[in-house]
Amino acid sequence: MRTASRRKSRYPSDTTVAECALIAQLLPIPACQTKTGGRPEKWPRRDIVDAIRYIVDNGAKWRALPADFPPWETVDGFFSRWNRAGVVAWIREQLRRRIRTALGRSPHPVTLIVDSQSVKAASTVGKKTRGYDAGKKINGRKRHIAVDTIGLPVMITVTPADMTDRDAARELLWRLRLTQPQITQVWADSAYAGQLVNWADDHLWLTLRTVSRPKGSKGFIVLPRRWKVERTPGWVMNARRNARDYERLPQHSEAHLNWTLITVMTRRLTRRGPRTDRWNKRRYSG
Repeated sequence: MRTASRRKSRYPSDTTVAECALIAQLLPIPACQTKTGGRPEKWPRRDIVDAIRYIVDNGAKWRALPADFPPWETVDGFFSRWNRAGVVAWIREQLRRRIRTALGRSPHPVTLIVDSQSVKAASTVGKKTRGYDAGKKINGRKRHIAVDTIGLPVMITVTPADMTDRDAARELLWRLRLTQPQITQVWADSAYAGQLVNWADDHLWLTLRTVSRPKGSKGFIVLPRRWKVERTPGWVMNARRNARDYERLPQHSEAHLNWTLITVMTRRLTRRGPRTDRWNKRRYSG
């Protein structure tokens, strides 16, 4: 990805030079540089990535993309092709490995935490890919997220909201076993209890452990291990495109979630010095 851009950086979602260099290593080689050949790309990839991040962060329509970006048809085309080819999931995977390695951990986690989040769906979402979550009283879709013990994403699946966590977890855990064979243990809440625990042990050789709320407790409670997965939906909801599901295809919803978390991880990897947005516990002595 060329670091040279045709436009000036003016939005909070724009990539920095360090982020651009980091993502450039993970994007596929342009067709014009392969043996089969192809037409040279007209627009710098940095502008394409910045445009995608603008849509995800600000929640705008594709047709409402500001004029200083490439044409929205071009950006939408890259967004769809990269997601369909698995490029977006590949970038997410590599960034997670780099963060874990920088923290002195193994790049491949063996323990995961899973959880789900129901969100309302817009009128653009068809009836076949949406449903009603009676527990949360939400008509829309449900996001099933598996993270490592740091809260970094390992797998994301979007289903209709009426699909139970147990049914969705079967597909999620099956895909995890195929793509992450080193996983040995998964933590979840009580919604995943029951026959799913025995099924995971018998068919996938996974130990599924559940964490229940204390009896008689009311309101929000920090539960052991599960609090690590609670942060990830919070990071996702900071991007306005994810506050409601607008996508006709669940795969595109997953792509928006992945791009949000890619932004979180690239900023974490390229951040210099200590964070300045944390509350200082020391008393003011001036």
